[in-house]
Amino acid sequence: MKKRMTGAEILLESLIAEGVDTLFGYPGGQILTVYDKLYDYSDRLNHVLVRHEQGAIHAAQGYARATSRPGVVMVTSGPGATNVITGVADSMIDSTPVIVIAGQVGTALLGSDAFQETDVVGMTRPIDKWTFQIRRAEDVAPAVAKAFHIAATGRPGPVVLDFTRDAQVGEAEFEYRKCSSMRSYVPEKEISVEAVETAAKLIDEAERPLVVYGQGVLLSHAEKQLQDFLKKGGIPAASTLLGLSALPSDFPYYLGMAGMHGNIAANMMTQRCDVLVAVGMRFDDRVTGKVSEYARQAKVIHIDIDETEIGKIIPVEVGIAGDAAKVLEMLTARIRFAFHDEWRLTARGYFEVEDREVMAPELRPGAGPLNMGEVVAKVSELSGGDAIVVTDVGQNQMSSARYSRFTRSRSFISSGGLGTMGFGLPAAIGAKLGRPDRQVCLFVGDGGLQMTIQELGTIMQTGAAVKIVLLDNNWLGNVRQWQELFYDERYSQTRMMNPDYSKIAEAYGIACRTVERREELDDAVRKMLDSPQAFILDAHIREQGMVYPMIPAGRRVDEIMLNKGKWFEENGQS
Repeated sequence: MKKRMTGAEILLESLIAEGVDTLFGYPGGQILTVYDKLYDYSDRLNHVLVRHEQGAIHAAQGYARATSRPGVVMVTSGPGATNVITGVADSMIDSTPVIVIAGQVGTALLGSDAFQETDVVGMTRPIDKWTFQIRRAEDVAPAVAKAFHIAATGRPGPVVLDFTRDAQVGEAEFEYRKCSSMRSYVPEKEISVEAVETAAKLIDEAERPLVVYGQGVLLSHAEKQLQDFLKKGGIPAASTLLGLSALPSDFPYYLGMAGMHGNIAANMMTQRCDVLVAVGMRFDDRVTGKVSEYARQAKVIHIDIDETEIGKIIPVEVGIAGDAAKVLEMLTARIRFAFHDEWRLTARGYFEVEDREVMAPELRPGAGPLNMGEVVAKVSELSGGDAIVVTDVGQNQMSSARYSRFTRSRSFISSGGLGTMGFGLPAAIGAKLGRPDRQVCLFVGDGGLQMTIQELGTIMQTGAAVKIVLLDNNWLGNVRQWQELFYDERYSQTRMMNPDYSKIAEAYGIACRTVERREELDDAVRKMLDSPQAFILDAHIREQGMVYPMIPAGRRVDEIMLNKGKWFEENGQS
């Protein structure tokens, strides 16, 4: 027999039916009815009380990226809803499945500028996969079912449910049916066998094939399929920023990261390959550099579940719309065994130049202040490359991407497309709560940390044992680097006066250690990693450190700065 419930109760029962165990949120007037009912569900739903709604959605993003399950956010109307909009946009561009449930005023007050009323539907519809305003209790369960189906299938993304007070307090009979299809929504197209066979023929004919893969490999759980494809084809591969950890760092065909601060081999071989196979990536400008000069010599095969991405930025020879795991399996079955040893071994020369010109001065300076890279590398070394690495945005992000090593998939979480400062701390909390079995290490700059520093209170309340590596240099480092290189060293509003982070940590009951000297780094990192609780490692690094290599904006990806006064040339000479 169906049970009659309020819309608030139906919402909570529907979330449980979808397997939700954790909510990130902040109560307020127009969602208070749901929070009142949540009081009775505390044994089945763990609610994480953040300190700001932006923290809620970034934590949900970290949870989703670490677990591959949708993150769920619950906030009130008005400012509660508007405070999550940055995270909605971030989730959309980075393909992160998040469900946002925002309270709303009663239907009779809609459009009247009532207290804490905002047009959530109008604001979020351009930046999410689906927005729906729930006005009746009987619409709650179907809306939740559709929300989870849309958020998690096809190219994942955020969904926003605008939950009016009428629907929360109204009653309806509860029956939950999961959504598996919608007439107006086709998350996956049938894969074109003809396109796959054409692509296989191009790969077989290639002398210098290259794969550039992105987060689509992780989202489709195609890590094994990618390895099988590379091994059979003898093909080297480079990762985008968000594709990191899909291949182990020691995988023999792995070239490193492509793009603005990527590895020399990855970028140079992009400009030399004759067939480029793009898997689950969207040719972001930070990967392509000057678009008109990107891999012009190559025939491009683009594999993506989102058909609208194919040919949007880079013209393609063959486009294959479909799930990366399925397409790679089909391709692997059709291509011939190949080796391409001479082509792959050209990477060695590029690795040698990068080690000599970039990595040696960054990782093995011998004297002077600590560098960002050596702090990151030490954490990676002592964690065995087994931690989930979460980053904020800026130099800390690029150094973490360059110098972290990965042994397991789903081990790198960062704000890629939107580049949201303040993302790191709440995302790390969400990742740790989603994967308490794994070490979670956050790399964050002093600028980004202070944007959401209040979420240290969430750590204090939840006990989330996040290890926070603060790369502390008293500057907005990435902007300062651009000012030094491209704005005549006019450092406008990038110098920071910072607080005593050890006192802040003490106030929140979090262990903290400050490290300035190289000889103290090993011991400090070990203590951080061995701590059963949260820990802040305040690493005082070189104030005007730089992240190299660097491809300046608008340049080709083979126009690579090795340092401020030296550019890479094919013979390795300046």
